[in-house]
Amino acid sequence: MRILAVADIHGAQYRLNLVLKNVAIHTPDLVVICGDITQFGPGEFATNLLNQIQVRTLAVPGNIDTFDVDQGINASNATNLDKRQVIIHDIPFVGIGRDIPSSLPNLPIDDGTTKKPLKKLLKPASVLVTHYPPFKLQDKIFIGTHGGSKELRSLIDTYKPRLVLCGHIHEDPGTTTIGDMMVVNCSMGKRTEGALVEISDTLKVSILD
Repeated sequence: MRILAVADIHGAQYRLNLVLKNVAIHTPDLVVICGDITQFGPGEFATNLLNQIQVRTLAVPGNIDTFDVDQGINASNATNLDKRQVIIHDIPFVGIGRDIPSSLPNLPIDDGTTKKPLKKLLKPASVLVTHYPPFKLQDKIFIGTHGGSKELRSLIDTYKPRLVLCGHIHEDPGTTTIGDMMVVNCSMGKRTEGALVEISDTLKVSILD
């Protein structure tokens, strides 16, 4: 499966145009948007942006997205992955939008039939889609400190999903591999255009710039 992963569009049509360009060039099977679709809303703007993407799309809201952006995602052609699990090509995608809660392992996730604690759903084959990065993994801000979530870092260290897609920290796009797990900050906020992810027996990621 080929995935185009992006974050931090912040309502900018020129960034969305970069997404559309890379969809045309790389022909991904799936687009994943890791939050901050808009710049403080409104929800209708999120719908307009997402409906321009003519490829299956999963999206979670970010900390800048107002709560009506959830309805905007739901009204679009994209799938709102926030607190949900969706299985595509036998790969489980699990999403956590906005801030990372302190009780993260027990966060109820809708798997399509019922709600289960996140810790019961995360598997070594899972792709975890979040807005915030894990602590000390692609989360260094411009003054050199770390802006990632300690709760998320603890979760992935324990349950070890195959891939974590995130954004939020504009200054630190890139990849970090720990064992069989890879963390990808696909932020478009500064100099890059997201990430191209190839999932097969192996995992290959290219940061687009």
